Amino acid sequence: MAGSVKFGIDQLRADSTLRKALAGRRVALLAHPASVLADLTHSLDALARMRGIRLSCAFGPQHGLRGDKQDNMVESADFIDPVHGIPVFSLYGEVRQPTQAMLDCFDVILVDLQDLGCRIYTFITTLRYVLEAAARCGKSVWVLDRPNPVGRPIEGLALRPGWESFVGAGPLPMRHGLTLGELGHWFIRHLRLDVDYRVVPLAGWRVDAPPGHGWPLRERCWVNPSPNAPGLAMARCYPGTVLLEGTTLSEGRGTTRPLEGFGAPDLDVPALLGRMHALAPDWLQGCRLRPCWFEPVFHKHAGRLCAGLQVHVEGRGYDHAAFRPWRLQALAFKALRSLRPDYPLWRDFPYEYEQGRLAIDLINGSGLLRQWVDDPQATPGDLDALARRDESAWAAERREFLLY
Repeated sequence: MAGSVKFGIDQLRADSTLRKALAGRRVALLAHPASVLADLTHSLDALARMRGIRLSCAFGPQHGLRGDKQDNMVESADFIDPVHGIPVFSLYGEVRQPTQAMLDCFDVILVDLQDLGCRIYTFITTLRYVLEAAARCGKSVWVLDRPNPVGRPIEGLALRPGWESFVGAGPLPMRHGLTLGELGHWFIRHLRLDVDYRVVPLAGWRVDAPPGHGWPLRERCWVNPSPNAPGLAMARCYPGTVLLEGTTLSEGRGTTRPLEGFGAPDLDVPALLGRMHALAPDWLQGCRLRPCWFEPVFHKHAGRLCAGLQVHVEGRGYDHAAFRPWRLQALAFKALRSLRPDYPLWRDFPYEYEQGRLAIDLINGSGLLRQWVDDPQATPGDLDALARRDESAWAAERREFLLY
């Protein structure tokens, strides 16, 4: 299609000059199921067919190269690719960072990962680890860039010092508004890395243009980058609904619409929605909230009927500029705490193998959100003021890294 968007892998495939820079070098690929061309050929297969490319190994992030691992904290093993006969190393198995033995297998690594534009999505942490390892060992890193499917909006508190983790790669807000290629440049500056880095950019990407507002609807198929990322609606909701992973409320895992809403067997949804409207009606803008019922077949509240809310972010009810998923979910917590002060909201378990810190704090990058929810005197204006400072600072900081 003339004028259609081209991803980094498409550009590499079409441009022999780009490929010449890889001649004679051992090439690795970091990818997952959404690493596909416009015709849905996987990038691994496409690279193996490209003349002049010496494909030596591949890497898979969380959920695996094949995307077969359903839940968090389910590790993938290394294996030999049965088609291409190359080793596939897991960066979510025995290690999270490339080992020296893995690094010895390539000269340049191509990173072709579809991100969701949210700090907690672990593919950006894996990019950070790859950049750090490459800097230590003199390897080259190329990001074959892909769209940020939720576009440029910024939202949320920045991660505070000391709260770095596998779900917190650096002092970013929850919605950072960068592509993976742009994030690579930011990581290099932030971490002061000396690394041979290159972005193969997108072409024809209309940033924030409707109707996709970041994702090229009608041009490219959506392939799940992880098992519970089934579409654009989930990606739009995720910077808010991911907070649910640190709570006892279901985020819809075990249903057909994960991470697009929440619920629990003991929720009074009309009362909750009424309190949300009373506390901060402007935080509910840009979407439609629908009371619903669901019964997860696995994960939290499996086999139990849950009352909840689904967040609808499609059709005429969606306003890309007005929708603020992080504030929306924070408001739901605040309303629940207001209605039921003793509700056992915060889930205490080793989230991403972290011990001794609550999951909600790891996810949010500090204890500030939880403390705001639990403080009966704290108002929506208090949280808004904190977040706006961080959002304004990030808007200024990221400006020099924008490629599009």
